[in-house]
Amino acid sequence: MFRRVVEDFECGNCGRAVRGNGYTNHCPGCLWSRHVDEEPGDRAAECGGLMRPVHAFLKGQKTRIVHECVVCKERKNVNSVEADDRDAIFTLMAASARDFMGH
Repeated sequence: MFRRVVEDFECGNCGRAVRGNGYTNHCPGCLWSRHVDEEPGDRAAECGGLMRPVHAFLKGQKTRIVHECVVCKERKNVNSVEADDRDAIFTLMAASARDFMGH
């Protein structure tokens, strides 16, 4: 069950100060995250590794970002938000398409 946790954080990848709203789970600039949850908002993950954005895709009207933990390799899908850098999203989507096409 989702648990809303409002907290600000510093991006572990680019150092950007991110203001959280209780649903914020990644840096809107570089799209990186941190492996802190088992279930959204529970802060139960012991790993704590950085989660690299590896793919992005459309699901209905939403853009989804796939993060992979650089420590334990777990993958999680999250929704992109309006504040996310659109160029970073498009770059990630283009790379995903190239990977899919085998180029």
